Amino acid sequence: MDPQTAQKPMPSVLIVDDDAFSREVLQEMLAAEGIVNIQMADNGRSALRALAAMGSPPELLICDVFMPDMDGIEFMSELAQHQYPGDVVLVTGVDVSTLSLARDIATGQGIRLLGSFTKPLHKNVLKQLLAAR
Repeated sequence: MDPQTAQKPMPSVLIVDDDAFSREVLQEMLAAEGIVNIQMADNGRSALRALAAMGSPPELLICDVFMPDMDGIEFMSELAQHQYPGDVVLVTGVDVSTLSLARDIATGQGIRLLGSFTKPLHKNVLKQLLAAR
């Protein structure tokens, strides 16, 4: 088999979003792309607990910016301190200027950011992000 045409293994994914509907929609879109190893958390603090319980960190993390208890910006700081090795996608249903600030903070702390988007994250965008990994 030609190595260039060989498919990459599907990444494991952690979805961090306080909105249950958004988590479910993302999970369905990822499953439609063949991804079966999907974990979910409803804020940054619960995501940290999920990461600690995993044998190895997920290759991809999709994170909302605005969440109660620990928001996405605080969570990015924690990821940077723990030297999270995977890729991150930031999403928000709120204003674009805060998304831009979150993106700048994440990249400034060494997070490998694949992109930042307003909700809903469209299926074609998600497909492109997965292909770019």
